[in-house]
Amino acid sequence: MELDALDLISARAYDGYLVRKDLVRTYSRQYPVPTYVVEFLLGRYCASIDPAEINEGLEVVERQLSSRTVRPGEQELFKARAREQGSVKIIDLVRARLDAKTDSYLATLPSLQLRDVRIADTLVSRHERMLTGGFYAEIDLVYDAQIAQEKNGRPFGVEGLREIQVSTRDVLEVFSQGREMYTAEEWKRFLLRSIGLEQENMTGRARDICLLRLVPFVERNYNMVELGPRGTGKSHIFQQISPYAHLISGGKATVARMFVNNANGQRGLVCQYDVVCFDEVSGISFDQKDGVSTMKGYMEAGEFSRGKESIRADGSLVMLGNFEVDVEHQQRVGHLFSPLPPEMKDDTAFMDRVHAYLPGWDVPKMNKSLLTDHFGLVNDFLSECLSQLRQQSRLSLVQGRVHYGGALSGRDTNAVNKTVSGLLKLLHPSPEPPIPDEDLEWAVRLALEVRRRVKEQQKRIGIAEFRNTHFSYLLGPEGIEKFVTTPEVQSENSIGPDPLPPGQVWAISPGSIDAPSGLYRIETNAGPGSGVRILNRPAPQPFVESVRYAEQNLYARSRDLVADRDPRSHEFTVQLRAFDSSRSGSQLGVAMLVALCSALLSKHTRGGLIVVGGLNLGGSIEPLYDAISIVELAVEKGAAAVLMPVASRRQLHDLSDDMATKVDVQFYSSARDALLKAISE
Repeated sequence: MELDALDLISARAYDGYLVRKDLVRTYSRQYPVPTYVVEFLLGRYCASIDPAEINEGLEVVERQLSSRTVRPGEQELFKARAREQGSVKIIDLVRARLDAKTDSYLATLPSLQLRDVRIADTLVSRHERMLTGGFYAEIDLVYDAQIAQEKNGRPFGVEGLREIQVSTRDVLEVFSQGREMYTAEEWKRFLLRSIGLEQENMTGRARDICLLRLVPFVERNYNMVELGPRGTGKSHIFQQISPYAHLISGGKATVARMFVNNANGQRGLVCQYDVVCFDEVSGISFDQKDGVSTMKGYMEAGEFSRGKESIRADGSLVMLGNFEVDVEHQQRVGHLFSPLPPEMKDDTAFMDRVHAYLPGWDVPKMNKSLLTDHFGLVNDFLSECLSQLRQQSRLSLVQGRVHYGGALSGRDTNAVNKTVSGLLKLLHPSPEPPIPDEDLEWAVRLALEVRRRVKEQQKRIGIAEFRNTHFSYLLGPEGIEKFVTTPEVQSENSIGPDPLPPGQVWAISPGSIDAPSGLYRIETNAGPGSGVRILNRPAPQPFVESVRYAEQNLYARSRDLVADRDPRSHEFTVQLRAFDSSRSGSQLGVAMLVALCSALLSKHTRGGLIVVGGLNLGGSIEPLYDAISIVELAVEKGAAAVLMPVASRRQLHDLSDDMATKVDVQFYSSARDALLKAISE
């Protein structure tokens, strides 16, 4: 493996905290322990880019893994060694429970199939997580022959243990200082490498989803759902990357284990771990009827009750599930929460507590080309840094810089803010440097999308209070309002319900004897200068004519159309995009004029609307000769409304009832009337 530029930057930034990720995969497959355990040892002995030092460290790592991990069928061999030598060192998952009969704690070591191992009270109180899900540790296991001869004797005992995680507390300072040596794009690539992935064969969208998976690790009380096909690496990050995450596979979850044991007051998983992840969530059920209610209360407020006592916790909840059907089909017949358990999937109150819904279907299935062979951060170092970032927030740095649209409720705003804060902590671990606008906008757009996906499903269930899903934002006091969609609801090339950016208009050319009618999108930008410049090369002559007529009408009637704005002091750039076989762009004058005015006024145009109509040099509206076929084409393309000249109203008497119920046909009497009806309020 040859070092690339990013490896060399990383070697300078994080000397002593790096590990080659291909080595991790090699050893994690050979030994029955999670990836972060292997990385802990590799980071201890192989944290270098010097091949000689790496090879020397690998010998030590291999020796320790082979002598201390228990493979299936070797448990009796290790027990025998403990008996003969008096003690043995092993790497295993250690759990503990209280034995009320003897008033003492007993440890469980799964790889040795031992359930009654003696352990000192002081060790248990120092490492309380062993009372819930347990953790991996280097364990000194002793054997006492005298106790073995006693009745009901327990000869095995834990004499000492060392948790598999980094012990230094200044890791966040090292993490923040190292980040300063990377650009934002380099840092995103490096974070992906640190969790074992390579961006080179991954789309930017898939990369962003993988980074979103890390948000629960840095944001307290963050609730996330990800549904997608099998094999996309959903559960890997929560099972293999961090000792601060706990994975619950499909099955029964108990309130006592998740939250609190009312019998003895023992705190549950959400108190002990940063992230609690439900894998195969469709099979999850609680042992008590109020289990889901308890979880909903915790998702909302971060607390739950034990009798009269209120208990706070900050563990994030993640729900993963498989989603094998086609997303578009599922949206036609139901909603995207359907793989969840019956008591959750149609509950809009439960959905409202979900901060982010990740589209797992946009992540490719894991294969060798997506796994990195380069250097990344040792996972115990990375997981400790992420855990410490939970104590911080980035919201104070963005207040006043971002303003959300009116469609966001209080819960929507809270959810978006938590996602933005988490993404910015990942991108900028230090709170001191200012956050560039492009990084802030990247985080805001992602946060709005993953929350809007939740809101869209609530709307599909039919509750009126969730009907407005047009999420938008403004960046800066003078910013233009921008809308954020979810790709599965509206792709860039489809007519969706959201308002279009200023200067963009959907239009239908009525065609002619020689050219069929067709759908177009006009995209216009206004800047300093003068004139109108068409970007299409070569530009179709009928479209050039439509642009010229629209330009002259704008200049002649600017007072009526754009008030005190001066169109002659602006340069307009125009691009025509065709979505049918028709390419001429004829008779698009009214739509072109709406686009020019919209760009100049910085006003959005209405979502779902198609503008129809030609314009002549004098400002008169050209008649339509086949209004019915135009409406039928608009319905076929998914439009919600069609705006056409009032003179074509009589032609629509013959429009079928079926077509008339599928689209809202509106009329205009002049170019100014068309503009007023096309602009979004």
